[in-house]
Amino acid sequence: MIKIENLTKRFGDATIFSGLDLTISKGEIVVVIGPSGTGKSTLLRCINFLETADEGHLTLGDVSVESMQAGQKDILALRRKTGFVFQNYALFAHLTARQNIAEGLITVKGWNKEEAYNKAQQILDDIGLGDKGDHYPAALSGGQQQRVGIGRAMALEAELLLFDEPTSALDPEWVGEVLSLMQKLATRHQTMLVVTHEMQFAREVADRVIFMADGSFVEQGTPDQIFGNPQDPRLKKFLSQVGIR
Repeated sequence: MIKIENLTKRFGDATIFSGLDLTISKGEIVVVIGPSGTGKSTLLRCINFLETADEGHLTLGDVSVESMQAGQKDILALRRKTGFVFQNYALFAHLTARQNIAEGLITVKGWNKEEAYNKAQQILDDIGLGDKGDHYPAALSGGQQQRVGIGRAMALEAELLLFDEPTSALDPEWVGEVLSLMQKLATRHQTMLVVTHEMQFAREVADRVIFMADGSFVEQGTPDQIFGNPQDPRLKKFLSQVGIR
């Protein structure tokens, strides 16, 4: 189980969000939607300590961390339980697809190279890129690069996968292959917290959808509730703007 309590983040005098509480059950897929600039990506980065929240407590399995008091040991323990998929892929340009996937196994989990490369090849096969192991990112399409990014997160067998707008940097023809892989993970009951503007994915795959606006969780519920019977005027306006209502 993942539990976030009273998470607050400020940049200078600006409060990005305040007092966020969220509990995610094992195997649950939670999708966060909302206008740009409301703190959705910052939320993910604070969970993984790519940013440090100003207040808040995070519990992930048997790891429990206070944001402002977390030491490097605490942060590493938490990161071992999470995988992060970035919107701009964030692959190492000087490493092959296989090496990119293996890197975390070597540096975070302490595997030897042979074990890590064998596991990386298994994942490449699983995500449909078995013949791309020796290719560098520059030789891969955007969709292929993002699938490698997801494969890298999968390699750690994380309790929670965090997806930050995983299709936003993709050309339209590559979006489908990335969403398809995410749907495949969903069938395996992988716990996921996904920030996305792909409303159809949220409708089809999410167990719960959270609408975030003005630095808070405004409304949440099942996809049918959020898309079919929205209550808050801000959610209604947002859905109208994205062509849902």
